[in-house]
Amino acid sequence: MTIVEQQIDAPTKGTVDHIQEQILKRICFAFYRPAYQLKETALANDFDVSRTPVRDAIQRIGHLGLVETRNGVGTIVTEPSNERIRHLYEMRMELAELIGELSPAAIETHHQEEICSIRQSAPTLRESMDSQEYVKLNQRLQALITSLIGNMSLRDFWNQAYFQATSVWHRMEQLIGSEAYDALVREAFDLLMAVERKDIAAVGYLQRTHIGYGFQSIEELLLTHPK
Repeated sequence: MTIVEQQIDAPTKGTVDHIQEQILKRICFAFYRPAYQLKETALANDFDVSRTPVRDAIQRIGHLGLVETRNGVGTIVTEPSNERIRHLYEMRMELAELIGELSPAAIETHHQEEICSIRQSAPTLRESMDSQEYVKLNQRLQALITSLIGNMSLRDFWNQAYFQATSVWHRMEQLIGSEAYDALVREAFDLLMAVERKDIAAVGYLQRTHIGYGFQSIEELLLTHPK
C-alpha cells in the first residue's frame, strides 16, 4: 500500500463501500469486461458476506452507468456510450478546476514522496507497456489527487467521474498504444513540479490540461472507431 493510499480512509472489509470499491476496481482493471455477468451469490461468497450488501453495492454501481440488469440475462457490466464518454471528460475538466479552489488540502511530505515514486515508475512502464500496471499507476495518481481534495462533495464527484471514465480505458489503451504511456509520463512529471512547489492551484490546472489532452485523443478515436 502506498503512502497516499494510507492517508485516505479505507472502507471496512465486508461493507457495501468496500464491496463497491472492489467491484469498481475489477471493472477498471478489465477483469470484468463489458457483458460480464455479476452473480450475487458468487460475489457474496467471494467477499464472505450475505447477498444483501452485494446487491446494494451493485445498485450503486448501476447509478454510475457501469452495470445494468437485463431480463433473462441478469446484471452485466456495460460500457458507456460515446456520447456519455464525451460528457464524462467534459465534467472531469470542469471538476479539476475546482481542486485548488474548494477547501484544498495542504500538500505535505508524503504527497511529495508519492508523486516522486510515480514519476520514477512511469518511464519504466513506458518501456514495458503493461496495461495492468498502467491502470495501477493511474490509480495511484488518482489517489494522490483525491487526497488533495479537501471538499468532500467534490471528492465524491471526482471519484465517481474517474471510475466512469476508467471503465473504458482498456479500450482506449489498446487503440492509443504508446501515446497513452507517453501522456502518463508527461502528467507525472508536470504534477511533480507542482507538488514540489506546493502549488495546489497548479495541480488542479494541470489535471484539467491533461484530461483535456486525453479528451482530444479520445475524440479522434470515437470518430474513427465508433461503437
